Amino acid sequence: MTKNRLLNYYCENCIEAGCDEAGRGCLAGDVFAAAVILPNDFACEDLNDSKQMTELQRERVKPFILANALAWAVARASAAEIDKINILNASILAMHRAIEQLNIVPEHLIVDGNRFKPFRQIPHKTVVKGDAKYLSIAAASVLAKTFRDEYMIRLHSEYPLYGWDNNKGYPTKMHREAIKQFGVTQYHRKSFLLVDLKLF
Repeated sequence: MTKNRLLNYYCENCIEAGCDEAGRGCLAGDVFAAAVILPNDFACEDLNDSKQMTELQRERVKPFILANALAWAVARASAAEIDKINILNASILAMHRAIEQLNIVPEHLIVDGNRFKPFRQIPHKTVVKGDAKYLSIAAASVLAKTFRDEYMIRLHSEYPLYGWDNNKGYPTKMHREAIKQFGVTQYHRKSFLLVDLKLF
């Protein structure tokens, strides 16, 4: 256990993957998810829920996770898929895709949040605020967040008017005002409330 009190596992003596997503509340861009299997003795004092870490801290921890995880994978669901099946189902779909890509088949899953759909009969446990309780979920949160941030910065080069290099697609005032002024792109989630009604 690290000094920040994150637990190494929920299910002892089995291959356990932690899962988390990033970008669920955004107005634009794909939702990303990661699945991570860590060694039982994994330790990283700086690892925490990605939302409680600075961008610099996440970027420092990311290579350590990639180098020391037994297996990891990052996957996503598109804005079009989000509009079609809703953000909850798209987030779960992205998690399923990440789990499917792991080069080690997990025997148990721990998932951040309180909603999940079974994946291939693998037992799972949902954990509210799990990214602040378990190392593997925290690691998944960092990977999902950092990979998604890199993706939004790439999209920013294509559509610089929306400030995605800074807001990463989240509903900031500047982002909503840009949508009102310039319209939507193919990366915007059309099923979301894209503009603040107070702007009108």
